[in-house]
Amino acid sequence: MLYSAVPAHEKRRAFRERLASGELLRFPGAFNPLSARLIERKGFEGVYISGAVLAADLGLPDIGLTTLTEVAGRGQQIARMTDLPAIIDADTGFGEPMNVARTIQTLEDAGLAGAHIEDQINPKRCGHLDGKSVVDEGTAIKRIRAAADARRDPNFLIMARTDIRAVEGLDAAIDRAKALVDAGADAIFPEAMRSLEEFAAIRAAVDVPILANMTEFGKSELFSTDQLRDVGVNIVIWPVSLLRIAMGAASRALDTLDDEGHLTAKLGEMQHRADLYDLIDYEQYNHFDTDVFNFQIAR
Repeated sequence: MLYSAVPAHEKRRAFRERLASGELLRFPGAFNPLSARLIERKGFEGVYISGAVLAADLGLPDIGLTTLTEVAGRGQQIARMTDLPAIIDADTGFGEPMNVARTIQTLEDAGLAGAHIEDQINPKRCGHLDGKSVVDEGTAIKRIRAAADARRDPNFLIMARTDIRAVEGLDAAIDRAKALVDAGADAIFPEAMRSLEEFAAIRAAVDVPILANMTEFGKSELFSTDQLRDVGVNIVIWPVSLLRIAMGAASRALDTLDDEGHLTAKLGEMQHRADLYDLIDYEQYNHFDTDVFNFQIAR
């Protein structure tokens, strides 16, 4: 009932243990707290919170318009609703190195298990769009050092994302990944890799976990978990998939409502009321009310 009974530090510790085991961890993207609970119910290992989804939820493009307050607030709402670890997209850290440090501590306080900081310039662009620019290596290193130095829980995962592959090529991405690990990154997120061979090259270059972004309609082919496991990927995210599916279904339902005047034909596609009540643990709330209000009013 209400929120997860597992404290944030325990989620982080367990996450680090699983990550160290070498198994492939699957982190679908949650677009709200309820979808995070569904991800857990379906047996996945973690929850991802996408900056693009947070921006879209506000009706904004993914170009760095969201604030730390908005991101941390939504991250907390999602993370507290599940026993799973949640990794959040912290964009470029919301400013200079001191801002990055504050970002990490704020996200720790919000109950996240980790965050990734990227090496794009501001204003940033979605990682799978053209026209990106990245900062110089020195600036990227300062961001990660600030993040690593600021955290108070050593199990909070500091992940460095690099977008340099799309700008300067794979060799530059390998060099940047190595430098970010040396700066204190616990994991590497090489954005917009073009092939399994490129993921394998990053895997060979660094001795920390690596993440694969399997976002639809982007630069990367949509590889299976088996394919990614075979080249040594440790975490896979599908950041926007559930939002895309939900919005696609909503659009089709509105078309049906406009055309037919009712949604009878869509009932089979809807989550049943009973399933929703089960997911939100409605019965436990009812028991709580019954236990609290079990007294008689004197007359």
